[in-house]
Amino acid sequence: MLCAPTRCQACREREEPHMDDQLSRYRQSIDNIDAALVYMLAERFKVTKAVGELKAREGLPPADPGREERQIGRLRELARDADLDPDFTEKFLRFIIDEVIRHHQQAKREQNA
Repeated sequence: MLCAPTRCQACREREEPHMDDQLSRYRQSIDNIDAALVYMLAERFKVTKAVGELKAREGLPPADPGREERQIGRLRELARDADLDPDFTEKFLRFIIDEVIRHHQQAKREQNA
């Protein structure tokens, strides 16, 4: 049992090595997950770049509001299943969608130049 709020030196010494190891493991997991997220986003943007180029060649609009809403609904459901805040998930996806649309608009401008 640990001493009260300020804890004595002996209690801090007993706790710190364990806490430092555990914190280090958590942080390593976070670092690994962050790296995976970056690589997954990079892959996603490679595919959406190809979609933008195809849309530009075929004269399709950069945005597809119906698809966007279906995707948001699908990912909100996945978020609920994963015990993740659906509102956060939607904000995150909308941020990505906005960036994709910006890329598609750029591809359209380049195609028309």
